[in-house]
Amino acid sequence: MPASISPRPRVAVLADSDTRWKWGALTANRIVSDIQFDGFLLRGRATPTARQLEEVGVRAESLREVTGVEFLRTMGREAYDVVVLAGVGGAVQAMLHGLARAWEGRAKRPVVVTGYVGVVYEKLSDGLLLRHGADLVLANSRHDADRFRAVYEGVGADAGSVVETALPFLGGARYDEEAREGRPFTVVFATQPSVPVSRTDRTYLLRRAAEHARKHPEREVLVKLRSKPGEHTTHIEELPYQKLAAKIPGGLPTNCTLVYGHMGEVLDRTDLLVTVSSTAALESLHRRIPTAVLTDLGVREVLGNHHFLGSGCLASWDELDAGYRPAPDALWLSRQGVAANGSYETAFEAARERVAELLAADELPPIAPYYTTATAPGYLPGILARHHLDPKGEPMPGASAVSEETGGVRRIVRSAVRDVARGAYRHGVQRVAPVIRRMGEL
Repeated sequence: MPASISPRPRVAVLADSDTRWKWGALTANRIVSDIQFDGFLLRGRATPTARQLEEVGVRAESLREVTGVEFLRTMGREAYDVVVLAGVGGAVQAMLHGLARAWEGRAKRPVVVTGYVGVVYEKLSDGLLLRHGADLVLANSRHDADRFRAVYEGVGADAGSVVETALPFLGGARYDEEAREGRPFTVVFATQPSVPVSRTDRTYLLRRAAEHARKHPEREVLVKLRSKPGEHTTHIEELPYQKLAAKIPGGLPTNCTLVYGHMGEVLDRTDLLVTVSSTAALESLHRRIPTAVLTDLGVREVLGNHHFLGSGCLASWDELDAGYRPAPDALWLSRQGVAANGSYETAFEAARERVAELLAADELPPIAPYYTTATAPGYLPGILARHHLDPKGEPMPGASAVSEETGGVRRIVRSAVRDVARGAYRHGVQRVAPVIRRMGEL
């Protein structure tokens, strides 16, 4: 007889940034029904702040910050049905090896799920092979699923874990231009922390948004920011737009403002979404909001806008200033999992069925990543060591997890030290590093 499944499956989500927390938490709720949901935030430079977590708007029954070793020991000690790894590739690979060791000898273990938070436009092979070993590797579109399987099959690895889904945070009301009810036509420029990189390019994009507002005083232009100064998201932001805006000659016009908040709420009042390559473009296209992917800085892999080739969305600020509104290609939308045709609700059925099948099985095979000390002896040990694991996936000496009985004063002191360390790191990234680079260019 198959093993019984608890009425409310217990799910753990490990995430290392605000965007990956959003993806992991929403994915968990879409692929498993009526869950008992515990969240774990991997301690690091991008650990989300309380404000960022609040903005994501996903609630867990418990949520705590952990090291990789602490997470693994919790997984070895407590009973979960599903574990979602929402982290960067190296962290996922380390946790897969650590979980394989922690669950060694168990016939029945949790189902492990991983995937990507958005558009996959760089390091495809590297990132995918670092995620190999999970029971499900979720692809956000048919396009991605085909590419993922090709990579795994190309190295002789099992591609059966690849399951086509969609981005879990798509949704919201379909765009209706006639329902604006007298509010101004609203253009939203969705910024990104790391694209583009240079001060010149970022200043250019901000200046063009401001100029668009000046040329169209009847419009409202919103510059949608991902984080406040001092916060980090999935990517490091060395040159926050807030600081660049303060140096725009004459300042921003009154109809051009910087905004924060949940992307879905901003899209509720958007008539034209403009970006370089943000996943926000897919959210916008899902709602059938006119969407422009900028070509001003070229169509280049380093920018990620090459992903939108064939979409019908490529445009420049000059064209937008002149009134151009891109029209997306329906076939491209379908291949990219945007599901603007209304099929979004069925996008997660295959993943739900696969998880249910694995949960009902009497036993699951051991976790078996493609990377081992035999296939990647010069690569894997370094990845594991960054998370304080030895080549066997065991915690290194001195990497013992903090006891749950740690005293309150000691915990407060440790938390304060971590906050100071993070602050110093962010100061170095945002202030010191740019100065050193400028000096090197002299």
